[in-house]
Amino acid sequence: MAKQSLDSSPAGDAPRGRRGWPRTRRAFDCAGTLAISLLLSAVLVFLIELIARGSLDKTVEFFSQPFRPGWTTVALFALILIGCDALFGRRHNGILFIAPITLLLAAIGHQKSSYLGDPLYPADFLYSRQIMELAPLLVRERPLAAAIIAVGGAAAAFLLVALWRHWRRRFPAIRWRMRVARLALVVPALAFFVSIMDFATFSWTRDRLQIIPIMWDQKENYASNGFAIAFALNVPMAKVLAPPSYEDDVLDAIRAEPGKPSLPQDRPDIIMVMSESFWDPTLLPATTITPDPMPTVRAMRSGSVFSPEFGGMTANVEFEALTGFSNAFLPYGSIPYQQYVRGPVPSLAGFLRAEGYDTLAIHPFEGWFWNRENVYEAFGFDRFLSIEKLPPMASRGPLVSDDALTTEIIGRADAAKRPIFTFAVSLQGHGPYEPNRYADARVTVESVASFRTRESIRSFAEGVADADRSLKRLMDWASKRERHTLIVFFGDHLPPLNQGYTETGFLKGPVPERREPAAELALHRETPLVIWSNRNGPMRDVGSISPSLIPLKLFQAAGIQHPYYTGFLGRVDARYDVVERHVLIAPDGATPDWSRAARVDPLINDFRLLQYDALFGKRRTVERFFPRLPKPAGV
Repeated sequence: MAKQSLDSSPAGDAPRGRRGWPRTRRAFDCAGTLAISLLLSAVLVFLIELIARGSLDKTVEFFSQPFRPGWTTVALFALILIGCDALFGRRHNGILFIAPITLLLAAIGHQKSSYLGDPLYPADFLYSRQIMELAPLLVRERPLAAAIIAVGGAAAAFLLVALWRHWRRRFPAIRWRMRVARLALVVPALAFFVSIMDFATFSWTRDRLQIIPIMWDQKENYASNGFAIAFALNVPMAKVLAPPSYEDDVLDAIRAEPGKPSLPQDRPDIIMVMSESFWDPTLLPATTITPDPMPTVRAMRSGSVFSPEFGGMTANVEFEALTGFSNAFLPYGSIPYQQYVRGPVPSLAGFLRAEGYDTLAIHPFEGWFWNRENVYEAFGFDRFLSIEKLPPMASRGPLVSDDALTTEIIGRADAAKRPIFTFAVSLQGHGPYEPNRYADARVTVESVASFRTRESIRSFAEGVADADRSLKRLMDWASKRERHTLIVFFGDHLPPLNQGYTETGFLKGPVPERREPAAELALHRETPLVIWSNRNGPMRDVGSISPSLIPLKLFQAAGIQHPYYTGFLGRVDARYDVVERHVLIAPDGATPDWSRAARVDPLINDFRLLQYDALFGKRRTVERFFPRLPKPAGV
């Protein structure tokens, strides 16, 4: 009897025959259902924005501003909830499915923004496995927070299961006819919404809804459009569109330096070390570190690397340094190692391998991390030695030590019978930097920061000192060699010191703004760069350069000529020191927001065209600028 009563009530959506409710009462019933869906949607969207923004005032402002799509988002979520209700067969049941997912995404987005300064992008899920692999380090740094998160997550999961088991059946069932009707309304509406999310094309409807894609400034994009819609706008970002001038005649007009690549008769061994999070901690205000943690780098420093990243995303810096290409021409938040390297890509390794070098990549961590196994093969490395292929290596703290990595580099170089190109990525300096990471730390730190933060800075500074000692050891070894040996050493980005920045006054927040004046950007992005040879000593006065210009400086030091790496990049270097997504920095000043200008510098446009052609296009210019590229060797 209870079931019959339920099905014949207004909650059943569709009465039968003469037992049904009058049409007016059915209309009120439908209106009431819609009102509840809208209310649930409004509450959910408000909570999403509150969690993602971390500010009640900013959340209220988002909904009160007439030129922001807050209420459009509410309507969109109402459609999604109604559609889920139809799929699950009960009213207001979709909230139990949609709310946990979206609230979790908002929480992850808030944490990412706090830790790295960027919002959550769809592409971030490509490296979720990397984050899980590094979870033990995060737990070591904040065990109490990790315990709270674990307990809270378990409680939330238990509550969700309880809601599904005990509350689900309390929602009225929806008859099949009404389920189909709901889907017939919702599916076309959602499909239309998806169709207007392509930011690359103008949409009158999207414009009327006040959804303005701000793809050149993702922080403003998320602030203006809200977490959900900004996230949706970034879904098409995985596709890289051809530049407007990508035409055969334009490509053919980009001149290459005459002549073939040339190398000196005495070909130098080249060792390139990208040191994880290597940075000068003495730049922290009101902080004294004793002794100097980086005396070798300070004495031999050639210049600085203007990193495109802060606190993480090592692979993007590595991409520039090995290819001579730039992240500035790729979608905001993209990870070329994960998304775009699908076949042979011109790189230093490929060129040097074609010239008879033994090309080796070393990283004492899992080979799948950042998709390096596949990327290094596409780049033309002969071999990649990940932790699975390396002999047992000593650790310092929780990670493989820089000293052990240096031992491996030296041993492989001594055993080589051909000229070598070794690219090594260190691991010891990876954050987070829990207090007392090293029981035998030699450095001491005095700072205005709290005790725990001061000890965290000490852990980082001790890692810097170890990296500096490892570089000295590498140089001492090379100094005794008869063979010409060139060493390039640089940090990939500033470390994720978080409170170490705020408590000392280096930053206002844990991460800097993406868009700052050039002087502030340099302070927050530059890492030390050393280019040194056992015959000529350090290269001096390199200045502050993008990682994409490292191949140029390396080849200049090695006496190598190349159509792209010294020819074209030489032309870029003559005009610009830094090519970054938001700014071009030249010796005579900076050009902010260059990509939004009506006319882009033809040299920068050529840079973008050559990169697109090599990575995504017809490869019309590859033979001209990257002659004799070998096929991938397999790693």
